[in-house]
Amino acid sequence: MSLLVIGQLVVGLVLLVVGAEALVRGASKLASAVGISSLVIGLTVVAFGTSTPELAVSVQSALNGQPDIALGNVVGSNIFNVLFILGISAIITPLIVSQQLIRLDVPIMIGVSLLTYLFAYDGHLVLWEGVILFAGIIIYTVFLIRQSRRETAEVKAEYEQEFGDEKPKTGTGILVDIGMIAVGLVMLVFGSRFLVNSAVAIAQTIGVSELVIGLTVVAAGTSLPEVATSVVAAIRGERDIAVGNVVGSNIFNILAVLGMTAIVSPTGISIAPSALSADIPFMIIVAVACLPIFFTGNLIARWEGLVFLAYYVAYTVYLILNANNSANLQTFTSFVLYFLLPITIITIIVTVGRDVRSRRAETHLAAR
Repeated sequence: MSLLVIGQLVVGLVLLVVGAEALVRGASKLASAVGISSLVIGLTVVAFGTSTPELAVSVQSALNGQPDIALGNVVGSNIFNVLFILGISAIITPLIVSQQLIRLDVPIMIGVSLLTYLFAYDGHLVLWEGVILFAGIIIYTVFLIRQSRRETAEVKAEYEQEFGDEKPKTGTGILVDIGMIAVGLVMLVFGSRFLVNSAVAIAQTIGVSELVIGLTVVAAGTSLPEVATSVVAAIRGERDIAVGNVVGSNIFNILAVLGMTAIVSPTGISIAPSALSADIPFMIIVAVACLPIFFTGNLIARWEGLVFLAYYVAYTVYLILNANNSANLQTFTSFVLYFLLPITIITIIVTVGRDVRSRRAETHLAAR
């Protein structure tokens, strides 16, 4: 692997992260200046803006005829967002989960994940499927804006503290914000090209598939803005933002990124058999696992964060062993399926059962 390829990878990642930051800052300030509330900015501009690297990379990959990187980027990012980002954030501080996330946003995340599998089942994502997915993000965004009017004062205050209302701006200030947006977009375009080209070169050099590179290096790299947003929010105690950013970004990744990629790709997106048999189902399992974990106490405890992180490590080890056709793959898979997974499921069931009994007891006492 040449230094040029490594340098291209690093430059691509830097451009993506800095470009996303410039885009989010410019768009946030511009939105605030024209009277959009900080809550709506946090739920839409920031949550979706942190996913612009995924959009840039997947679209670029599709146009270059590398569908495995395009798909692996979305699937891998969604897995990374939940298991790694929420895992790290919850270890820093237990994360509060709002009722709306449990009742609405997580079920939507599960639903669009299942829809992805349904569309991909024939081995191809085509134009009309991309149009349906992209229409979904428009409907979801409109719903978020309407729903934000019903948010509690506490949640609104948290978002205002993070994305606080801007003072009225002059024409020069608005032009600066527009300039930041433009610079951010240019960085994203060039960063995505560098990252995709270097990822393909790495895959060819070390002899692994483009899908594996998309699921690991590219997915983690394009998720760096989500890492920064959620971890910083957790450190500051803005725990609604930390969780909401991840769930919102995952929904955006499937509906907007995968949808737009299928629309712009001349031949659609071909689905690798391994993605259909392992990676997309694992993405669905991760999404489904959020419901019981979020439900218990309406928070993600530190031990649950450790579980998330452990499963991300296990998934990465699986990808490496599988890519190398390792003789240890079967042993490792058996350990996860027949030991680690059953223990996790039993623990979650017991924890949920205790939480349900506790809530019933509280309701019974309140009724007296």
